Amino acid sequence: MVDTSPLEHIRYRIRRDARGVAAWFMRNWRERWFFRWLIIAIGVGVLSFVALWIVLTRDLPDAETLLEYEPPLPTVVRGIDGQIVHSYAREHRVQLQYQDFPPKLIEAFLAAEDKTFFTHGGVDITGTLGAVIDYAAKYGSGERAVGGSTITQQVAKNILLGDEYSVTRKLKEMILARRIESALTKQQILSLYLNEIPLGRRSFGVQAAARAYFNKDVGQLDLNEMAFLAILPKAPERYGRKKYEDMAIARRNFVLKQMVANGFITQQQASAAEAKPLGLQASRTSLNSVDAGYFLEEVRRQLIGKFGETAEDGKNSVYAGGLWVRTSLDPELQKAARDALRNGIFRYNSGRGWKEPFATIDLSKGDWQSQLASSPLGISYKDWRIGVVTERTGSRGAIGFSDGSTGPLSGMPKGLKAGDVIAVAPSGNGFVVRTVPEVSGGFVAAQPHTGRVLAMQGGFDSRISNFNRATQALRQPGSTIKPFVYATGLDNGMTPATQVPDQTFCFYQGAALGEKCFRNFGGGGGGIHTMRWGLEQSRNLMTVHIAMDAGMPNVVGTIKRMGIGDYKPYPAFALGAGDTTVLKMVNAYTALANFGRQHNPTVIDFVQDRRGKVIWRADRRDCTGCNMPQWDGKPMPRIADGGKQVLDPRTAYQVIHMLEGVVQRGTAVRLRALDLPLFGKTGTTSGPTNAWFVGGSPDIIAGMYLGFDKPRNMGGWVQGGNTAAPMMIDFVKATRERWTDEPFIAPAGIRMVRIDRQSGKRVFDGWPADDPKASIIWEAFKPNTEPPRATRQDEIAAKRNQILELIRKGRQAQSNAASNARKDENKNQGSFVEEQGGLY
Repeated sequence: MVDTSPLEHIRYRIRRDARGVAAWFMRNWRERWFFRWLIIAIGVGVLSFVALWIVLTRDLPDAETLLEYEPPLPTVVRGIDGQIVHSYAREHRVQLQYQDFPPKLIEAFLAAEDKTFFTHGGVDITGTLGAVIDYAAKYGSGERAVGGSTITQQVAKNILLGDEYSVTRKLKEMILARRIESALTKQQILSLYLNEIPLGRRSFGVQAAARAYFNKDVGQLDLNEMAFLAILPKAPERYGRKKYEDMAIARRNFVLKQMVANGFITQQQASAAEAKPLGLQASRTSLNSVDAGYFLEEVRRQLIGKFGETAEDGKNSVYAGGLWVRTSLDPELQKAARDALRNGIFRYNSGRGWKEPFATIDLSKGDWQSQLASSPLGISYKDWRIGVVTERTGSRGAIGFSDGSTGPLSGMPKGLKAGDVIAVAPSGNGFVVRTVPEVSGGFVAAQPHTGRVLAMQGGFDSRISNFNRATQALRQPGSTIKPFVYATGLDNGMTPATQVPDQTFCFYQGAALGEKCFRNFGGGGGGIHTMRWGLEQSRNLMTVHIAMDAGMPNVVGTIKRMGIGDYKPYPAFALGAGDTTVLKMVNAYTALANFGRQHNPTVIDFVQDRRGKVIWRADRRDCTGCNMPQWDGKPMPRIADGGKQVLDPRTAYQVIHMLEGVVQRGTAVRLRALDLPLFGKTGTTSGPTNAWFVGGSPDIIAGMYLGFDKPRNMGGWVQGGNTAAPMMIDFVKATRERWTDEPFIAPAGIRMVRIDRQSGKRVFDGWPADDPKASIIWEAFKPNTEPPRATRQDEIAAKRNQILELIRKGRQAQSNAASNARKDENKNQGSFVEEQGGLY
């Protein structure tokens, strides 16, 4: 026998046995028909299984993507102090870590949804079989079968697959659940589930639902409330409604019994929880938003421009990116600005009646409540509400609200009809009509040293009209433009003491337009006065003279450089005929208060992504050396000044100094009672159609106007001083502690010189007094522009004339006394003496 190796022997045995099996298979294939059918059936089954597997798994997402899954999260907005003021959300979501979920809350969901979660491998065979049987029983009935899904399967469905109702989706869900179990820990799976499960009221996840249903955080929930949340995955839109309360309580108590059966709680704890009512709160958002609709809409608009709106626009989108946005919104100043503008609106509208409804609803459709609820209309003013007139009989009727409640409505004005959407206020057992005035306006407050917008109100209420009159309304600024005309004059050789004629000025505008003659507001004029007086009294004729002497191209160049507008070099633009916005005017005035340096106005300070990384900031200045690990002994790092120098610092201060006179004795004298170092300028446009005030302190600049959206005459009595300036007074009084008593500081290169306020002549033998109307004041001059010392001769001549005048008066008094004595003497003598004037 030939020797063979073990390996050769094994190969021989395999070939021999294979030939035997093949022979056996072929013999049975030829001789037994049932064997052939069995093999065919097995083959078809295997091929079908492979084909089905390929179909089910070829498009399945990778389960490991859940390790880096980023759910769509709302954008959270903070104010200037870091407090949350708003969120941009179409769905309420809050992400928690596993350790943040209360153990009893986890146990409630396990008892309700998947008691074997920690022991199965992703699929519960018993539950799946029950689902199959239920599906077969309900097939063709139109009813939806019981899902039988584990928590892992629900994670696969909610995050990766979607909620399609089909056998195919169910099979994919089971395959994916097995894969998820191999890729994630049980704690990670449960965290995804509790953060993403839809629970009604636009809430996703238990934290958002806890806020929506109970106005609590998950850590504050009671046992009965936890059990209620655990029933919501079955029917979130049903159990949260009042009419299904009994059904919800029954289901909640079932969950409590299951918790007892699983050893999660005692029977005593369950009984105590079952005895409590549901205790659901009215539907509300998870955050209390500051009433700053116009400001927050401007923030939203800018964020969408930078990052996009939805997840399709990028990972940092406004409604899915989970951004954290720090804004410059100051809630206190915002409230004061809102109230000040509203007060001004009501003061102007005093005595005017109801005009027209906000909208009209078709009552014949029978769904007025849903129509009203789906509208964006709302109001936040005192106890006012927005409602729809549901019926009217004479002067009485009924009003209905978006929550379905109704009440009697009295004192209905003529023209108001059923279907009109109006504002009402409670009165007795019913409601009375309230009028939101037709006149409107805009208000902006900003920091001069940074350009940060602190407050913005673009109308009465953003829920009534979302047109932002602070940023979108193009209005003529009137005399609030004059400080920049005067600044141009100061840059072209004039001084605050320069004598300017207050006399008629006519300008030939060409053959087509002919000659244009300007006049002062209210008429009048004449004489020659100082530039300061002209600005304080807002003299149009003096302003035009200054503009033409300085050169209109230079004037419109200054206006453009300040960011107000780009105008043609026509004299009318020196009086505020060009269109601009409140925001632009306020930003121009911030440059005056900031030594001529201007920042771009901003409402957003910086933006962080969901992980806290800053992805955008408004202040992009570099600080070289600020992050060094150790001090190198050299001078401290300094951050360069931001912004752009748009005006000579000395010119800016001269204008500020004159504008302080506007408050002390000029057209804004009403503000003097505030006893603060304020500057500002009123403005009234032709018609008048707009009433303005812009000004402030070294730290806060505010600007506002009042007018109709379609400009029309507001009444001859309207002026910036009596219509807009009182709004500034209201604003300052409401925030008095925020306004500094520190005066404006003069920059280097300014000389303060004593002058006569009326003549502009230099004074040497007197001192300024506290009286705003004192004849001697301090005036700000650039070097070598102050009135020369030669004016001393003028003072001597004036004093001489004063003495001579006193002598003349004294002689006249003596003559009159002598004359009277002779008259008495003649009377005593009975004689008549005819007096002739001018003899003495």
